[in-house]
Amino acid sequence: MSDLPRFLGFLERPDVRELVLQTHSAASVRLGDELRPVTQQPLTPAHLDALLARTELAPLVPAGDSTGETASVQIDGRAYAVRIARFGERLQIRIARVADRPRPAATGGATRRLADKSAAAAPQGPGIELDLGGGPAASGLELDTDAAPTGHSAQAAAPAPRRHAPPPPVEVLQSAKPAGPGVSSLSAFIARARGAGASDVHFMSGAPPQMRLVGELRPQGAPLPDAELRSMLEPLLDDAHRRQLEERGYADLAVDLAEAGRLRVNICRQRTGLKGCFRLLRSTPPTLTELGLPDELSRITQQHQGLVVVSGPSAQGKTTTMGALVDLFNAQKAIHIITVEDPVEILHPVKRAVMSQREVGTHTMSFQRALKAALREDPDVIAIGELRDRETVEMALSASETGHLVIATMSAPSGARTIDRLIDMFPPDDQAQVRATLAGALKLVISQRLLPNADGTRRVAAAEMITGNVPLWSLIRDNKLYQLTSLLQRGRAFGMIRIEDSLLALLEQGLITEETALAYADDPRPISNATAPKPQAPPPAAAAPPAADTGRGLRGLFGRKG
Repeated sequence: MSDLPRFLGFLERPDVRELVLQTHSAASVRLGDELRPVTQQPLTPAHLDALLARTELAPLVPAGDSTGETASVQIDGRAYAVRIARFGERLQIRIARVADRPRPAATGGATRRLADKSAAAAPQGPGIELDLGGGPAASGLELDTDAAPTGHSAQAAAPAPRRHAPPPPVEVLQSAKPAGPGVSSLSAFIARARGAGASDVHFMSGAPPQMRLVGELRPQGAPLPDAELRSMLEPLLDDAHRRQLEERGYADLAVDLAEAGRLRVNICRQRTGLKGCFRLLRSTPPTLTELGLPDELSRITQQHQGLVVVSGPSAQGKTTTMGALVDLFNAQKAIHIITVEDPVEILHPVKRAVMSQREVGTHTMSFQRALKAALREDPDVIAIGELRDRETVEMALSASETGHLVIATMSAPSGARTIDRLIDMFPPDDQAQVRATLAGALKLVISQRLLPNADGTRRVAAAEMITGNVPLWSLIRDNKLYQLTSLLQRGRAFGMIRIEDSLLALLEQGLITEETALAYADDPRPISNATAPKPQAPPPAAAAPPAADTGRGLRGLFGRKG
């Protein structure tokens, strides 16, 4: 039997507005504008599967990514408004009571009980241990309430065994992140942005919040005063990041909020006060098919050493693509994978590989130190969040030369410029040696761009692939990269894909418009030639009518009679 009725019991309290159940987060109730956790452990997928199994809510779970729609559901004769959203493997279930009868008025004591356990009228006892099934991974969830669920069984009004004894009052657990009104409103806004398909959210003192939708920033609502924005942003910072903000003027971190999901955050000081930029991250690694990238990329698992670079302009999904490539190894090979990021963005679950995810500033002092230490940690694959400077590139090349496969991201507008930038980071006197090293190590360059689709509702990926082969290595070694364009034109046999070929494929599928394809092409001529109207063949000339017989024929031309 599902334990869903126990959670629904919270909604019988007059001060509880909503119940929120979300994967990898503690179950929470909304009191006013605040979310308060009511379980000590986060809900795993197994927990939610067991809660929903054989209940009226199971048919409402979306099959794919969706913000869900509010539906009215009858459970044990009571009406509830339910909305279930899905983002990858993450579920968010929001349940509220439908006002079918007057509810008892909230008293001031209810608020005081939340703040002061000593004033609680309910007896203090151990939390209820819920057995949700599914083995050890789905057990041990401890539920904190301040009144036993009522109206769902006769046991609510009768003496109950110890298992159903009145538990302690609802309180914010010490391990939970502060959940003041500012953080709650921040989470709610970002949850709406995620549902709308936004990639980033910006908050700036004195300006309206902004969502980046299909590559464009769009303001939402009224300007935020600096004091209100501080109440939203400062609770996200721990002591180390608070010091970083004071000393450097900015702080980079990753957070996981109950409603909003996992986020990459930059908080900085600027002229009008604080500013916060939030990148909305996926809860699970994506697949190449989900990203719309070429299937040829899956062959990367055949490599065991060398350098793979994922490049593109800023905010074009490079880290997401690198996460998909790392997940391929994680799912297919029993190896050791080390990732070094600033901060850790995509959390990789345990599959076949041993995953070591290290964050600069938290687990290591710098990329260079992490990479130097990684060579002594028996890695097979090393993933680097970004090749930012010469020292990091030098360590990446050194690791790729010593029998490791290195996957890294780099900000560059195209594949050719990616190779140029790798070389140009070194002094001129060292570049000949770098070319020789890179010529033997480079296995693949993926340069991608995110384009608005034909109806402007989402973005699709166009990718350029430069594979490592003898002709490419010769161009790098001989400093003749200006001939790379010519190599790409005839490099299909080597598995190379021009950006123009990728754009044409999207155009033929109707995913983008011709104007978009021309705007993002390095060389617009292949696009123009492919889309130019074909010249109409002239109609065949009508056969001339036979000449009238004059009795002369050919011989008549020479003055002879016929």
